[in-house]
Amino acid sequence: MGLVRYKWYRFILRAAVIASLFVCYLKLQTLSNSKVVGSMSEHTLEYFLNKGTIKRKDAADIEWYHAVNSKSKLIEALRGSAQMIEADVLLRGQDPKEPIMAHPPDNDSDITLQDWLKEVVKSGKGIKLDFKSLAAVSQSMILLEEVRDQLQGPVWINADVLPGPGGKATPLDPHVFLQEVAQRSENDVLSLGWTTGWDVDVDNRGYSWEMVHQMEELCRSLKQPVTFPVRAALIPVSFPQFQWLLERSDRYSLTVWTGKDDVLNVEDLLPYRQNFNKTRIYYDLLESQFKQFKGLPGYS
Repeated sequence: MGLVRYKWYRFILRAAVIASLFVCYLKLQTLSNSKVVGSMSEHTLEYFLNKGTIKRKDAADIEWYHAVNSKSKLIEALRGSAQMIEADVLLRGQDPKEPIMAHPPDNDSDITLQDWLKEVVKSGKGIKLDFKSLAAVSQSMILLEEVRDQLQGPVWINADVLPGPGGKATPLDPHVFLQEVAQRSENDVLSLGWTTGWDVDVDNRGYSWEMVHQMEELCRSLKQPVTFPVRAALIPVSFPQFQWLLERSDRYSLTVWTGKDDVLNVEDLLPYRQNFNKTRIYYDLLESQFKQFKGLPGYS
């Protein structure tokens, strides 16, 4: 009887040791994964820091060149100081039906996505492709794959996939969009936003809890870093919502943008500057607004 108890005691002891080791292993894996995720969310900054075009890991130091939807605009952007080039992609309205660089209501352009990419790969700049229709996504991702080995800078893939405050445009179907891009953009930044609107004559509401909960649920299982483009004029009243959203994952960041006709008090952006890690808030503002923002007490 004593021998049976001894063997049983040894069995329990071994099981306890194995269980403890397994728990330690899981904790180490979690810690390791969190470090990897953290570095993923800062990939864009690390690239430009190593390139020497920024001096610190501060997302506010990234400059943007917008609406690079023509040959002339592309030449200007490639010669300019902006690290990131943003352009809109849709399918040409007539034959040949191919991805072109244009923003609705335009449905034609003097440059295709294929030719646009051929020029960009020589520059080392980052790119942000803003998809305006699902019809262009599949062909565009194939074209992007063809130059992957030549692209040096970060690649951001953008689309408005959920309805947001004041939004009247129809968002792209999020599940169809992600099905097209997620497997083909494992090392890219997914820029997933809400359709929005702003009107000087109405009470413009911010992003609701329901909106951010829907977005987090959509992005939870993604592996890529995700940035959420948010309209600057609408975020002052949405601080708790975005604080909650960024706390959900180190993969998440915000890209604060503004419409050219929006009325923005740049002081309202200071809580985001002061309370979030500076690697996680990009600012895509008008030049005059950004200059004013940087001059505010408490910006640095």
